[in-house]
Amino acid sequence: MKPTRFIDSVNCAIEGILYTARTQKHMRYHFLAALVVLCASLFLRVSAMEFMLIALAVSFVLFAELLNTAIEVVVDMISPGFHPMAKIAKDVAAGAVLVAAFGTAVLGWLVLSRYLFPLHKGALALIGPGSEMSTVVSVLLVLIAVIVLKSLTGRGKPLHGGLPSGHSAVAFAIATSVSLNTQDPLVSVLSFLLAVMVSHSRLLLRIHSMREVIFGAATGAALTVAINLLFRAFS
Repeated sequence: MKPTRFIDSVNCAIEGILYTARTQKHMRYHFLAALVVLCASLFLRVSAMEFMLIALAVSFVLFAELLNTAIEVVVDMISPGFHPMAKIAKDVAAGAVLVAAFGTAVLGWLVLSRYLFPLHKGALALIGPGSEMSTVVSVLLVLIAVIVLKSLTGRGKPLHGGLPSGHSAVAFAIATSVSLNTQDPLVSVLSFLLAVMVSHSRLLLRIHSMREVIFGAATGAALTVAINLLFRAFS
């Protein structure tokens, strides 16, 4: 029945949001990302206009995900079995969420980067610039560490499966070295973005689990930072 009171309409809307959050993992990711971005905006003390733009963009992504879920439910109700037109409807709705998320990411980057880059640059300066020798040594030691850890766990091959992910470890070791050598926040972000893409490919190919990828990334980055600090201390 259609609600007749305003409070009943609000309760129905809240139930729809809760249903989406319960059943759609992407909605939970969007909520988590929104929480992080909004808290970061408050912590960085962005201007009122910038906060308004970020809040509006975040709301747009959540709206798109809610609409996508509604379309999926209606399509499943009308066409429980597979139908090419039903697939197109779902794909277009998912594409709308992707467009909204991409636009929000661009806006968030433009607003927050000028606040985050000085902090990032300061963190890189604390570790200090790397050197050609420290970069080569760090990559080699990361490879050795991966092989040793895999031999201890008894799972996977040197660069295929097991704990930790060798591709993730090497990718994040290289990204960390590039960040330290350039001392440039933008180059650092792009390098780590490539490392994340390499790590994500291991998940897509079902070669590694999320735990193995995260452990590999942490191993590569931590060892590279430690080796650069050692080179700096003894240079």
